Amino acid sequence: MKTTAAVVHEAGRPLEIEELDLDGPREGEVLVRFTHAGLCHSDLHVMQGEIAGWLPMVLGHEGAGVVEDVGPGVTRVAPGDHVVCSFIPSCGSCHWCATGQQAICDWGANTMRGHLPGEHWPLSGPSGRYGAMCMLGTFSQYGVIHQYSAVKILPDLPLDVAALVGCGVPTGWGSAVNAADVRPGQTVVVYGVGGIGINAVQGARAAGARYVVAVDPVAFKRETALTLGATHATGDAEEAHRLVQELTWGVGADTSIVTVGRTDSEVVDRAFSVIGKAGTLVLTSMGGGFRDRTIQLPGQVATLWKKTVKGSLFGDCNPTADIPRLLGLYRSGDLKLDELITTRYSLEQVNEGYDDLIAGRNVRGLIVHEH
Repeated sequence: MKTTAAVVHEAGRPLEIEELDLDGPREGEVLVRFTHAGLCHSDLHVMQGEIAGWLPMVLGHEGAGVVEDVGPGVTRVAPGDHVVCSFIPSCGSCHWCATGQQAICDWGANTMRGHLPGEHWPLSGPSGRYGAMCMLGTFSQYGVIHQYSAVKILPDLPLDVAALVGCGVPTGWGSAVNAADVRPGQTVVVYGVGGIGINAVQGARAAGARYVVAVDPVAFKRETALTLGATHATGDAEEAHRLVQELTWGVGADTSIVTVGRTDSEVVDRAFSVIGKAGTLVLTSMGGGFRDRTIQLPGQVATLWKKTVKGSLFGDCNPTADIPRLLGLYRSGDLKLDELITTRYSLEQVNEGYDDLIAGRNVRGLIVHEH
């Protein structure tokens, strides 16, 4: 069949809208009609060459849609099911899944290789075979994904907000609730309140934090954070440090969570300094490549003050359980999702959407597919 998709051909260039050929699903695979896709910063990292992947690549790793067809051996979903795409697949049987850590499932190794297991490249076109971001490629009208990336949801849930629970919401929420293990009465500082950080704010508040300080240079994002759980919002890290010292009588924050667009040593140093003794710094945002040294901290302080620095992927969530759980919290009114969507775009407006993201005009932009 044919599908229209947004493709990155070369780092530093805008996405191009192309008509591509799409194979049918093979063993364990699922054909999905994507209805919505979130504009996440990770796709921008690929566009800018900060994350390496197979090119050309259909971007988009946050999305939802309807199952149109399934290949042999598929048991998790059936035609007609509504699904959220998990940007990290979960096989359920590797060492990490078996120990309750689906966020680091071994199948995640294929996410930037562009193809499905067994070297199946469902997408092809004028430039040969095309990869799919995180084995998904939700910036396409249709996609063939593995069943391990599909999480069935109840059909009455709106697919536009459900799409956000495939990446940004659990990554931010879980960074506070799971990775930071925020407890009632604690003080939490979140650096960067875009599509990930705003949900770290929601998670910290829901976990019972007394003070949630949102740090972002964009006034619009600070104002949004104050409506979604932040008790205070500042424009820079120095102001946040002074505020936390006042709020805690010099004790310092219990937790800091770094969810900026791109991690660097300066923001990590600030986040390390703002936490007090026995505090925890959670690194969620990406920064540079595998060889870039973005963390330079005083070891004596870490030792003598018992500070912890830890990374978190997917908010340490288990997608097959936590995606439905988060949507349940949305249904009960305990998690805000509609309020996260700033602007909706057609697929042809995808570059405009990323321009808005870079300019700080969006908390979350959303692609609405037309079929």
